[in-house]
Amino acid sequence: MILINRRKLNLALSLCSHVKINFSNFQLLVPRFIWSSGLKTATDTIPNGGYFAKEQKFMFLFKQCSTLKDLNQLHASIIRLGFDQNLFVIGKLIDFCAVSDHGDMNYAVVVFDRIENADGFLWNTMIRGFGRNRKLLMAFEFYKRMLEKGIAADNFTFSFLLKMTGQLGSIMLGKQLHVNILKLGLDSHVYVRNTLIHMYGRLKDVNIARNLFDELPKTDLVAWNAVIDCHVSCGMYNEALDLFVQMLQSGVEPDEATLVVTISACSALGALDCGRWVHSHVNSNDRGKTIAVFNSLIDMYAKCGAVEYAREMFNAVSGKNIVTWNTMIMGLATHGDAEDALTLFSNMLAERVETPDGVTFLAVLCACNYGGKVEEGRRYFDLMTKHFNIQPTLKHYGSMVDILGRAGFVEEAYQLIKSMPMECNAVIWRTLLAACQMHGNVELGERVSSHVLEIVADHSSDYVLLANMYASSGQWNEMIKTRKSMHRKGVEKPEPGNSYLEINPL
Repeated sequence: MILINRRKLNLALSLCSHVKINFSNFQLLVPRFIWSSGLKTATDTIPNGGYFAKEQKFMFLFKQCSTLKDLNQLHASIIRLGFDQNLFVIGKLIDFCAVSDHGDMNYAVVVFDRIENADGFLWNTMIRGFGRNRKLLMAFEFYKRMLEKGIAADNFTFSFLLKMTGQLGSIMLGKQLHVNILKLGLDSHVYVRNTLIHMYGRLKDVNIARNLFDELPKTDLVAWNAVIDCHVSCGMYNEALDLFVQMLQSGVEPDEATLVVTISACSALGALDCGRWVHSHVNSNDRGKTIAVFNSLIDMYAKCGAVEYAREMFNAVSGKNIVTWNTMIMGLATHGDAEDALTLFSNMLAERVETPDGVTFLAVLCACNYGGKVEEGRRYFDLMTKHFNIQPTLKHYGSMVDILGRAGFVEEAYQLIKSMPMECNAVIWRTLLAACQMHGNVELGERVSSHVLEIVADHSSDYVLLANMYASSGQWNEMIKTRKSMHRKGVEKPEPGNSYLEINPL
C-alpha cells in the first residue's frame, strides 16, 4: 500500500507542473474528505467512483506528454509516488521513450538499467525501441544480455529481431535466429513464420522463403503479402504475379500492401495489360481504394508508357499527398514532357497543397535534364537548398552534374562535384566523363577518369569512354594505350542485354 500526505502529494504534482494537463479531469486528485483523515491511500479512492487499478491513472499523463521535459517531470512524479519499480508503469514509461515520437531511446536505457527485475515485456520493448530508432546492433546486444539474465525470448522478441536482421542484410545472423526459433518450438507461431518469410525475402533467399510459405498449414493475408513481396524484392516479378492470382483463387482478398507490391511488379515488367487487370480489381474492391494504391497505379501507368492514363488517374484522385504529386511529376519528366512536369510543379507551389521534399526536386531536376533546361536547373537547385532548406543527396548532385555536363558546362559540373559535402561516387564521375567525351574536353576528361578508376578499376565503360574521347580528338596513340590497358587488366565489355515493354497488348 502506498501512503501519501498533502505535502508529498503537492510535491509530486509540482514535479509535473510542466506537463500540459487539465488536472480538474485527472482522477489522481484526492477527494476533500481524505485530507481530514491525515494519511490515506491517495490512489485507492477517486471522486464519484470506486476502486480501479492505480497504474491506470498514469496512462492519462503519458498521453499528455509532448516533450522530453514533460517526460522528465512525469518520471519524477512516478519516483516520488513509489512506482519506480512497478513494472506496469515503468513499462509504459519505457514504451513511451522507445516508441513515441516525443521519446528518447537514451533515456529509456537509463530508466531500464535502474529496474531490478525486468521481465520479458520490458526487454522486448527495449529491443523494439532500438529497432525503431535504427540502433540495430544495440538491439542484438540487449538480446544477448536478455539471454544472459535467463529471460527466455518469445515470439515478439524474434519478430522484432527478424525484421532488423533483414535490414542489416545478414543471412548468417538470420539463419542463427531461425535455428533458435526451431529449438524453442516457435516456428509454428503464425506471426513468427510470416516474419521469417519476410526476412528471407529481404535477404534475397527466395527458396527458403518459398519453402516456409509452402509448409504453412493455412495461409493468411500476411503470409501471402510476405511471399509476394519476397519475390518482387528478388526481381521475380512473373512469379509474384502468379502468386497474386493463386491468392485470389484461394479466396483471400488483397489489402493495400498486396496491391501496392503487385502493381510494382507490373511496373517493373512494363506489363500494361496486367496492370490494367489489377486496376480493375481495385475498382471492384473498396478495400484497395487508398491513396497508396492510387499512387502505385499512377507510377505503373507512367512506367509502362501510358502517360495519359497516369494523367487521368492523377486528376481523378482526391486527397492527393506529396507522393501523388512526386509520382506524376517524375512520370512526366521521364517521358520527356519537361514543360508539363515543371508546370505541374509550379501548380503545386502556387496552390500550396503540399510542401516539396527531396524527391520532388529530384523529379524537377530530372525534367530540367530531359528538357535541356540548364538555367531552370540552377534555379531549382538553389530553391531547394536556400528556400526549402533541403540538403542535396548524391542523386540531386548527380542530376545537376548531368544537366550541366550535357549542356557543355563541364568545368562548372566539375567544381560542383568538388564542392559536395560527401564523397562522390563512380556513377557521377562517369556521368561527367561522358560529358567530357561528348564535348571534347580531353584535359578535364583525363582528370575525371583518374577519379573514376580510383573508385572502380574494372568497369569496362570507363575505359571505353576514355578511349572514345581520345579517338574523337584524334589522339590515336592514347586511345590504343587505353585499349591495351583495358585488355591487360582483364576488363571485358559485357554482353548486350535486352529489355521488354508491352505495346498494345491483346
